[in-house]
Amino acid sequence: MTATRVDVTPAAAVLMRELRERHGPLMFHQSGGCCDGSSPMCYLEGEFRTGRSDVLLESLAIEGVPEPITFWMSASQFELWKHTHLTVDVVPGRGSGFSLEAPEGVRFLIRSRLLTEAELAELS
Repeated sequence: MTATRVDVTPAAAVLMRELRERHGPLMFHQSGGCCDGSSPMCYLEGEFRTGRSDVLLESLAIEGVPEPITFWMSASQFELWKHTHLTVDVVPGRGSGFSLEAPEGVRFLIRSRLLTEAELAELS
């Protein structure tokens, strides 16, 4: 088994491919409650500046996307969510104006569950 901290639904993968084709390489940063609640925010790679106060949770390999899509979270938020597996999904509705999918009439959404003991052991 290969444990991951972040996965995507098929619908989210389709949208990520479309956004990649239109805009270029992508990245995500999990919002900590500012702007659009706790929505994952999609940016052009490097548009959101990450640093030592951020944790790279996953480099997502999406079929049809030539480079991994990085998924980040602030270190302080990660301390609260480190036992959680995140799944990026997409639903109808308008999200934040800062996220690339906003003009599409849909928004990315996080679904979460606790990591299993086996997943936690593998990820530590």
